[in-house]
Amino acid sequence: MKKLNYFTACMLLASATFFACESDQVMKEETVSSEVMARLTDLGFDITNQVPIIFEDGYLVEGDIYLTDADLARMKAGVRVPVEEQYSTNNLVTTGGNRVITVYAPEASSGGGKGKKGGGSGYSPGMIAGLDLAISRYNGQNLEISFQRVTSSSNADIVMTRLSKGDERRGVLGSAGFPTASGDPYGEIKMSGVLESSYGLSTAGIATIIAHEMGHCVGFRHTDYFDRSISCGGGTSNEGDGGVGANHIPGTPTGATASAKSWMLACTDGGDRPFNNDDRTALNYLY
Repeated sequence: MKKLNYFTACMLLASATFFACESDQVMKEETVSSEVMARLTDLGFDITNQVPIIFEDGYLVEGDIYLTDADLARMKAGVRVPVEEQYSTNNLVTTGGNRVITVYAPEASSGGGKGKKGGGSGYSPGMIAGLDLAISRYNGQNLEISFQRVTSSSNADIVMTRLSKGDERRGVLGSAGFPTASGDPYGEIKMSGVLESSYGLSTAGIATIIAHEMGHCVGFRHTDYFDRSISCGGGTSNEGDGGVGANHIPGTPTGATASAKSWMLACTDGGDRPFNNDDRTALNYLY
């Protein structure tokens, strides 16, 4: 794996999934069918700057969005929206004034793995510490939603599971989706278990990535939705609403300069990004 200094320009945070750029190592991927490519175009996704690939049981689109055939079938045609900063999906989590969202992540057994890597399908103490810090950051905002880590996956609202070793090796860091039409958070976050061992991320850096995925689960789009080149570099690229909505959050500033350091930027160097003032405005508006 490449060291973190290479990933400074390449590491992608997830709208729904993360994908890390590679240079020397060429991955052989299955080709996405022309029918699916046409459907993605109709939905407003960019298939030019970053070509979709086969991923898990579906597709990795725009480098960080995980979609299945079922997702594509139920989405409506996408549209472009004006340049604004913070965005949410059409579906949000219903709170009833105070909703606790439970999160479960399996911990590596003491004999299942050594050091920072963790064992089997579980996560290392460093990853669990990152999850706890991400939860603490949300809970510190005194929102109508709060998060609580639980020790059993039974009835947990969000279950964090390990990516396959193959996906970890090819640079995928994590994935998540958006809230359901019935007002529940997206129920699964898939995360790499090698953020410490392969990328050298700190607890705060891991917390930033997990908090980003949690943000998608409760309805946040990328801060630089309108132009991913702000954080990812390259040419101007509008993600399109993909049929799930990309609604400007009132009170957040417009234009590229307002996007600096947000926890929901599309790309990152793996460093720490706690909530900035505009992030807090967006969180308080939605919840």
